[in-house]
Amino acid sequence: MNIYSSFLLILFSIFLSGPPALSQKKNRARDLGIPFDGSPGKNNSITDVPGVEVGYATIIKDTGKLEYGRGPVRTGVTVILPKGKTDGSYPAAWFSLNGDGEMTGLPYIEDYGTGYGPIGITNTNSVGTVRDAIGEWCFKKFSTGAFIDFSFGLPVVGETWDGMLNDINGYHVKKEHVWQALESAKDGAVAEGNVGGGTGMALYGFKGGSGTASRTFMIDSVQYTVGVFVQANFGGRNELTIAGVPVGKEIKDLKAVVHDPKRKDGSVIVIVATDAPLLPGQLKQVAKRITHGIARTGTYSHDGSGEIFLALSTAMPQYNPKSTEETWKVLPKWRLDPVFKATVEATEEAIINTLVAAEDMEGINHNKFFALPHDRVKEILKKYNRFQLSK
Repeated sequence: MNIYSSFLLILFSIFLSGPPALSQKKNRARDLGIPFDGSPGKNNSITDVPGVEVGYATIIKDTGKLEYGRGPVRTGVTVILPKGKTDGSYPAAWFSLNGDGEMTGLPYIEDYGTGYGPIGITNTNSVGTVRDAIGEWCFKKFSTGAFIDFSFGLPVVGETWDGMLNDINGYHVKKEHVWQALESAKDGAVAEGNVGGGTGMALYGFKGGSGTASRTFMIDSVQYTVGVFVQANFGGRNELTIAGVPVGKEIKDLKAVVHDPKRKDGSVIVIVATDAPLLPGQLKQVAKRITHGIARTGTYSHDGSGEIFLALSTAMPQYNPKSTEETWKVLPKWRLDPVFKATVEATEEAIINTLVAAEDMEGINHNKFFALPHDRVKEILKKYNRFQLSK
């Protein structure tokens, strides 16, 4: 290999390993004529909830046969910052639809109804690295003098398994990738598909990954927003349902190329954020409604699919001057249906956005997952009279 070729290879590796821009230029589900209920926010993203930021680090390196510790690498990390680059806390609750997965920091949230700082999502074997890196980033960024906040040791990090495309036992996600994602986190439009923690994931037999959506709604003349982010890596081809149409059964080709078929179903992590003022117990009910949004896309939640959900609100209680009393301003139980509905709708669309944005990817041992074919989806929707031109 000559010097020029070596230089190009280095540049190519840097390009692939760097964080993608958050701006979304690709087609999204609505661009294919897929009808959805509800009104999305400006970016149809979790970042439509004021103050929420999303950051990625994507690691793509090498091709060919698996060599543990060397590659090929198809992985990364995603961070969601509910209160931006602060150590701000937020009411939160979680729900496990199927526990064959991991999300750290949940005992604290269960007992105290509060989360702190950034949330990470990555591959199964990198949870510890991401957890420690977020904790160290928070400590160095927010601790002053001799002050030590133990909560920095309890970050929330979820995972899905990318071992069909990625050298998952090579532990390629490092502290610097996590910090890169944290420092580059932004609001506005969010990239989807083969990015961040979703880089090496599969979904309904097609390429999966990262996706997001949002809904706005009114309660007593006040507008609120619900935003959803998914890292989606689950489901069988025949299950895929889009807008009530059995798309997976209609597309019988483009089957994944898997040279080691010992793959269990892969999991989904879902984060829901809202600016609606809700108690932790109410957020637990929101987290449960994520189940309905996932079900709309066809899955019945396989035994091996870890499906763990976190719901949070950016609306905090008020404290008296001595911080000896807190006062909550919350929606009453009987006004929560719009929140539940928005959660279900945005979850469904975030999953389909993931499929639409994802691209073909080949990984270890030449395993390959194909992207959802856009033109054929349009044809199938028309066949079932479900095609709807975007407005």
